[in-house]
Amino acid sequence: MLTKRIIPCLDVKDGRVVKGTNFVGLRDAGDPIELAKRYDDERADELVFLDITASHERRGTIIDIARGCASQVFIPFTVGGGIRTVEDMRDILKAGADKISINSAAVKNPDIIRDGAKKFGSQCIVLAVDAKRVNDADSDNLRWEVYVNGGRKPTGIDCIEWVKRAVDLGAGEILLTSMDADGTKDGYDIELNRAVSEAVNVPVIASGGAGELEHFYDVLVNGKADAVLAASVFHYGKFSIRQVKDYLRTRNVEVRF
Repeated sequence: MLTKRIIPCLDVKDGRVVKGTNFVGLRDAGDPIELAKRYDDERADELVFLDITASHERRGTIIDIARGCASQVFIPFTVGGGIRTVEDMRDILKAGADKISINSAAVKNPDIIRDGAKKFGSQCIVLAVDAKRVNDADSDNLRWEVYVNGGRKPTGIDCIEWVKRAVDLGAGEILLTSMDADGTKDGYDIELNRAVSEAVNVPVIASGGAGELEHFYDVLVNGKADAVLAASVFHYGKFSIRQVKDYLRTRNVEVRF
């Protein structure tokens, strides 16, 4: 089994880290750079910063965070939110990010995936997907719809078809968030992660639903994810990165210490 990655997610609003449930009910979780330093010390494998209310007016905030993170931490990090052009990608990467994450802009203009991959390499291009079930778990043909604009707008696009197209265009990684599970602490959407992981040949990062140690194991093994993203269980101190890695190792999941 390949080494699995544990990745804290820092949702940023107005320069602060926040966390909610099902994309609403946000509460403050701290300063992004201070949290980043803590997770670096705890030996997280990577970090993800998502500007969840991104606009051109707030562009300076997220670039300042990227610059500050690059000067303080020594693990790879991804920045997403409000990235609409190849020039936006360049600005974030120049500020020190290792990868950029795109979501709404890629749905609106899929060519940005190809253009970004051509300019910076597929390894820099992370496609973020917010997916919501369109039928129940008892259905013989599970389907998920892609949402954009911070989970507020349905697109009518089938999640599996979208990730396959994005990888063909050059996306090097999929950051997959279950809108149904996000913030619930009831576990990741195993069926969603398995379906996407089996549909593409690039790493899939599972996001949405971590609440117990077993949830990390379940999505990595049964959901076939390559990495797990979590927020509130780390931000509010339920688990440390080390606790998650120690648990996974006892279950024979290969992790990096």
